[in-house]
Amino acid sequence: MKNHQSYWVLLIALLISGMANAKVNSYMGVYANAGEWSLIPTQSEYSISLGVAGGLGFLYELQAGPTYGQTRFLFDIGLGADYGMTSFNVTQNQTQIVPGDKPVYQTDLNGDEFYYVYQLDGRKDQYQNLAMRVPILFGVQHRRFYMLAGVKIGANLYKNVFTQGTLTTYGDYKEFDDFHNMPEYQFFEGMPIEKKSPAKFNMLNLDVCFEIGGRIGQVSDAVGFDVPKAKVEYRLAAFADYGIKSMHTPDHQQSLTIPSSYDAAAAYNPYKADGSIGDNRSMVDGMTTNDIITTEGFAKSLNNLMVGLKFTVLFQLPEPGKCVICQDAYRSSASRGGGGRGVKYEE
Repeated sequence: MKNHQSYWVLLIALLISGMANAKVNSYMGVYANAGEWSLIPTQSEYSISLGVAGGLGFLYELQAGPTYGQTRFLFDIGLGADYGMTSFNVTQNQTQIVPGDKPVYQTDLNGDEFYYVYQLDGRKDQYQNLAMRVPILFGVQHRRFYMLAGVKIGANLYKNVFTQGTLTTYGDYKEFDDFHNMPEYQFFEGMPIEKKSPAKFNMLNLDVCFEIGGRIGQVSDAVGFDVPKAKVEYRLAAFADYGIKSMHTPDHQQSLTIPSSYDAAAAYNPYKADGSIGDNRSMVDGMTTNDIITTEGFAKSLNNLMVGLKFTVLFQLPEPGKCVICQDAYRSSASRGGGGRGVKYEE
């Protein structure tokens, strides 16, 4: 037991001694990063999204290590902004039938029964997000090599989604073949759909981060009191940020919000006054798309992933100067005639 206590006392003493003799430098820096941004749905039938993102920021870095050594302990904290775009491409057709909860036969003006069907093809949901992030990173630097790891605390400030696709509506008749491309019945073929709406991302996110790379440019391996040290450092690294907090809260919407019934009198408008076919669109104008992450059963969670390259420039802050006046103001002196007592104060 005493041996263990002695070991820990010795270890603590060595750590305190090492910190007391460490060389500490402070840096202010700026960085830029760019890479691929994805959203990863878990327990979902959908694949990950694909996109791009980039960011800018500034940081404070503390470097500490042996005075004449090449290995430095790093601590970084800063503030940055990342902006990205990423898309989910839905390969399968999305189909809904009026009134939306379960199929119910509608009736046209001739009394024939049918299902009014919405079919959305080639759907693409592109998400845009601007996030402010506070990185808190720890790491080590040895000669040219360095690495950092830690967390980034973020807030999603600007978040939108653009939904695109091609809509077809048709009648699935009980007694006949399907009716397609008949505007007088509001059966439309290949209508382009575009909608912009706020994305329902959670406000706060938390990422674990890792970067590894090296210093670029001229780097000296020499050590010593009189060896010139560069005041500016340049770094290039690969990085990865992974969100451990879900980007969204599961919702229960349908892919499309559609009218509750088919209004035969409003829909059936075969001719305009000039004799052309009517263009009543109440069944499609009354329909809205809901972005994919809000739909029923989309995913249990939605995690952020960004990987790419990061370029950093660090500027060394001035070191506190030694106080020459303080060193010279007090001088111990001995009395020439009698053995040295007292302190002489110089003006």
